[in-house]
Amino acid sequence: MGALRRLRPEPAIDQRSAFLGVTRSARGLRWRERIGPADLNLATAICQRHDLPELLGRVLAARGVALDEVPIVLDPTIKALMPDPSVLQDMDKAAARLADAIIAGEAIAVFGDYDVDGAASVALLHRFLAHHGLGCRVYIPDRLFEGYGPNAAAIERLAADGARLIVTVDCGTTSFEPLGIARKLGADVVVIDHHQADERLPDVHALVNPNRQDDLSGLGQLSAAGVTFMALVAASRELRRRGFYSAARPAPDLLGLLDLVALATVCDVVPLTGLNRAYVVKGLHVMRSRRNIGLKALFDAAGLDQAPTPYHLGFVLGPRINAGGRIGDAALGARLLAGEDELEAARIAQLLDKLNKERKAIETAMLEQAMAEAERQLEADPELPILVLGSESWHKGVVGLVSSRLTERFRRPSCVISWEQDAGTASLRSVAGVDIGGAVRAAAASGHVVKGGGHAMAAGLTVERTRLEPLKAFLAAQLGTSATLARAAAGLDIDGAVTAAGATDDLVQLIERAGPYGQGNPQPRFAFPAHRIRNAKIVGERHVRFALEAGDGSRRDAVAFRAAGQPLGETLLGAGGLPLHVAGTLRRDTWGGRDRIEVTIDDAADPRHQG
Repeated sequence: MGALRRLRPEPAIDQRSAFLGVTRSARGLRWRERIGPADLNLATAICQRHDLPELLGRVLAARGVALDEVPIVLDPTIKALMPDPSVLQDMDKAAARLADAIIAGEAIAVFGDYDVDGAASVALLHRFLAHHGLGCRVYIPDRLFEGYGPNAAAIERLAADGARLIVTVDCGTTSFEPLGIARKLGADVVVIDHHQADERLPDVHALVNPNRQDDLSGLGQLSAAGVTFMALVAASRELRRRGFYSAARPAPDLLGLLDLVALATVCDVVPLTGLNRAYVVKGLHVMRSRRNIGLKALFDAAGLDQAPTPYHLGFVLGPRINAGGRIGDAALGARLLAGEDELEAARIAQLLDKLNKERKAIETAMLEQAMAEAERQLEADPELPILVLGSESWHKGVVGLVSSRLTERFRRPSCVISWEQDAGTASLRSVAGVDIGGAVRAAAASGHVVKGGGHAMAAGLTVERTRLEPLKAFLAAQLGTSATLARAAAGLDIDGAVTAAGATDDLVQLIERAGPYGQGNPQPRFAFPAHRIRNAKIVGERHVRFALEAGDGSRRDAVAFRAAGQPLGETLLGAGGLPLHVAGTLRRDTWGGRDRIEVTIDDAADPRHQG
């Protein structure tokens, strides 16, 4: 693969001295310089060969960019970074079957997941088929009543409705029984997925998944929408090879669909390396033209009147699309992204915005209970490798969000369960270096759960209440060593020190050249040494806003999201005018017509209590 594909392990903590001498911050972290000693020479070489400022060279070197990769990192393109789709196992079979269906005008059904990645993947396929004059039946399972992935009743319904080809997107890799039913009923199945796979696979016409064990493409970091886009490229190529396209029947503008791929790539938190970076960079260009009617309606509903960034995709648009699957109609997101009716798009976008507000209220109540229970568990056992907690009153669609917050707060994997009678549905989240998806798959293979699967960083499972204690013991044994090592290695990486006066628009423009940032390509983080906290107050949903003031009197607006009631928030609110070391990232804020640089705070430390 291309640039930023080769992620190197973090240097050992003892190779880097504590940045600004911070050995234990408000969040209990050691601050350390992100760039290791071995990469300092690389940073210098990058600057010299490519005529770049020193800071940009350090940012690139610290993220594992090789000297010759710099041009493609600074300008990632689909042409340079996307390999021939045929490198994916079964891709040619999938493309040929899609081409057959399009030429013959067959009845096609698309079965998708209920999150952003699933909705975007469904919309990609729907729009591709619509360009070729075909409609398709879209089926999104109800998160609460059907759960994740294909189920027998849904497959039987699609086959009974006449579907001769069923395409599953962002699901299907472990759906042995339901997809076997499809074959018996005379429907071919093409699976397009990216979830972890066992050696055994369902008996389907084609299964395209870069994470199947016999796939050698090296594309396992793609979202499902990223894989789906490659499938559309392959199918379009196959149709062109067969002479299907002409002046009267042109090929589709696939690059015009990259806004959907960018949205899914950011929201599914896959690494922004290699091809994924190109997807997001080029997809944002498409998105800024607001060609997708559904996305435009969602921009309007969210009050987003500026050029979208990865931040807006992940924290403004994504949560609203997900709200449908969490507490409303799971198909709303796919209908919004695939639709062409402006009035209907506006209606769905407003509904999703309303559902998102309701989701926030539910999450706040659940999180308060979960935090208290997690603290009780850790008081009893501070070395607990994984938090496992649940309640009959917790909403099944929100447990994943609560699990994410717990993992973020306590720096260890968590499993949050919504109990219903004798069984529970759980979402699990993890930290770097702790493979939660592998542990869940092992639990399923060992009979500890009814079903389960996922990624290294996120997973889901269904467990019988009588099996909870054995499951807890199994997960603790599976994750104990890696979770302990991950906590020991926990630290906050810093790219450099700046002052409030130095955090300018020019600095933001400079570091944006190495973006987009996200999982696998972390946003540059800067330390603000000995700055005073002015006018700190709690706003909105437990956020802490204040002004950072340097010794020369210069100031910069700052916010610590969800910090109130946490050690970080208490440190900021209780600073009392004394100087603190503060660490955070920079972002351009143009909300409400304003144009300013704001610091998003990650941590703080009292200089008097270090060393």
